Amino acid sequence: FLPVPIQFGTRTESVSTGEGEEAKTEQQEVPNIINETRPLWKKTPSDLKDEDYLAFYRSLYPMAPEPMFWIHLNIDYPFNLTGVLYFPKLGNAMEVTRNKIHLYCNQVFVTDDVREIVPEWLQLLHGVIDSPDIPLNVSRSYLQSDTNVKKISEYIARKVADKLHDLFKADRPAYEQKWRDLGVFVKYGMIADPKFQERAMAFSLVENTAGEFFLLNDYKEKIKTNQTDKHGKIVCIYTNDPAGHDAYIRSAVQRGYDVLKLDVVLDNHWIQQLEYKTELGFVFVRVDSDTVDRLVQKDEQKESVLSEKEIETVKTSFEKVVTDGGRVECQPLA
Repeated sequence: FLPVPIQFGTRTESVSTGEGEEAKTEQQEVPNIINETRPLWKKTPSDLKDEDYLAFYRSLYPMAPEPMFWIHLNIDYPFNLTGVLYFPKLGNAMEVTRNKIHLYCNQVFVTDDVREIVPEWLQLLHGVIDSPDIPLNVSRSYLQSDTNVKKISEYIARKVADKLHDLFKADRPAYEQKWRDLGVFVKYGMIADPKFQERAMAFSLVENTAGEFFLLNDYKEKIKTNQTDKHGKIVCIYTNDPAGHDAYIRSAVQRGYDVLKLDVVLDNHWIQQLEYKTELGFVFVRVDSDTVDRLVQKDEQKESVLSEKEIETVKTSFEKVVTDGGRVECQPLA
């Protein structure tokens, strides 16, 4: 991507000459330019089509599946920055592959280690960023003290948040379909970046076992009546193994509870974040952690289904077993 053309010999190219009946095609030797002097990130977004972005992605990562979407960065104040960042499909595996973002300075490759320039949680992204304001001395200590680097890091995080919010507002059903992959970025960002967490409340989703999606505040309104415990906490019941917990889930649903599906690698850390660092008032309880009547603890006095005489009979039987270590044959209660 050097800005000056690099010629490697020549190549034969078909060239049309003349017009009408005199038109003919000739083979000519032309310079074989082997670099792209005006790469995609230097072009105006309005002049590009989706296929242009996808072709550029395939040229960078020929073995990777197609990305979900991308962000074209273009800013000239208070610093200069251009680039294209792609959201790859991660799924549940969350393969945290580093060194997938390439840093350029005026189209000259600098490094693929962007730890101090791009927030850690966004190093899951793929793509290119180009800025003449990033020092070519890319030692960590130097970058940490550079004010432009800090501004660039904050700008990229904000652009990602804006893009996700726009996608959510523009087409919520499509956003929900991609949540399995998008959720990895959003949850990782909420754990790692308090500012992003505040923004993410507008597009962070939870999915229940019925396949319904809710914003966090909307889910709070949905369950607060039936799932608020005696301490005023809203109990979110969840499963990390929907198939294995099927009996527990059905029992909870029959009692009127809603059960979330939280089976992604990051979910344990994410729910801790929601419990301790948000104002939602959530407490998360796994659906198989207790009997269904104790998942949401309330100050309820439950009447016994036995009469006083039957209670005394049961009590006497168990006391005899405990004290004597003997065997007691219990007769059916009348």
